[in-house]
Amino acid sequence: MKILAEGLGFPEGPVWLSDGSVLLVEISAGLLTRLRPDGTRQVVASPGASPNGAAIGPDGACYICNSGGFEWLKHADGSVRPGPQPADYSGGRIERVDLATGELTVLYRNSDKAPLKGPNDLVFDSEGGFWFTDSGKRRSREQDFGAVCYARIDGSECREMIHPLMTPNGIGLSPDGSVLYVAETPTCRLWSFDIARPGQLAGTPRSPAPHGGRLLAGLPGYQFFDSLAVEAGGNICVATLLNGGITVLSPDGELVEHVPLPDPYTTNLCFGGAEMRTAWVTLGTTGRLVEMPWPRPGLRLHASS
Repeated sequence: MKILAEGLGFPEGPVWLSDGSVLLVEISAGLLTRLRPDGTRQVVASPGASPNGAAIGPDGACYICNSGGFEWLKHADGSVRPGPQPADYSGGRIERVDLATGELTVLYRNSDKAPLKGPNDLVFDSEGGFWFTDSGKRRSREQDFGAVCYARIDGSECREMIHPLMTPNGIGLSPDGSVLYVAETPTCRLWSFDIARPGQLAGTPRSPAPHGGRLLAGLPGYQFFDSLAVEAGGNICVATLLNGGITVLSPDGELVEHVPLPDPYTTNLCFGGAEMRTAWVTLGTTGRLVEMPWPRPGLRLHASS
């Protein structure tokens, strides 16, 4: 493991770019940051609030899930982690950042069903649309149900597709695009949903779950799922909180391995490199981005740059 950056503000949403640099969001600092191969650090944009996930769209821009802010809870060692909805909560939204100029545009604040509460992570499909999770927000005595939405980059469509979920977080597509994976944080469950075509769920018989998804895996003990990435062979790699590291699950939900990392709040990962066998992982409470070889190639994303 190689440490590429330290002192980041609870990093998340890493995106490998073809020039060798890595984009990520700093949730507690409200920044979109680019780390170049020579070690220099550039603030690309300052969305404010809590940019929580990032992905490159088919137009080369960076699309951000902004969850509207958190109350930050301090650990005894001085590190922080996100908590409930803050007093200055600014509302959830999907944002677009022009990487050349840093210009930021708010694309969506609402789906067709409700205001966005806490957009968390997103993934683009082969047609240039994107699926994203809305985790909702937690308050002192109540919590929102979460949802999954499908949206277009031109601002014309943002449809709520899956509801209700308990704090949906990581989201990804199978290599052939026929299955959508969604990780719930507090339940530590990974769900799958069949896709008929881009932007449309298949009309398969519903499961007993209220949202109709198939339960692939649910881990025992007190641990949480965060964001995820998919390998080229189909395994789903889920960043795991408290039991800090990456949990690798097969498409059938079997545990392949757990890769431990030195931060209980291992938040996300992405794959890249010439053979897609390098992983970049964000470590939240220690504020680091690390690089490590991966034993299997990762899936090349549809709208990568």
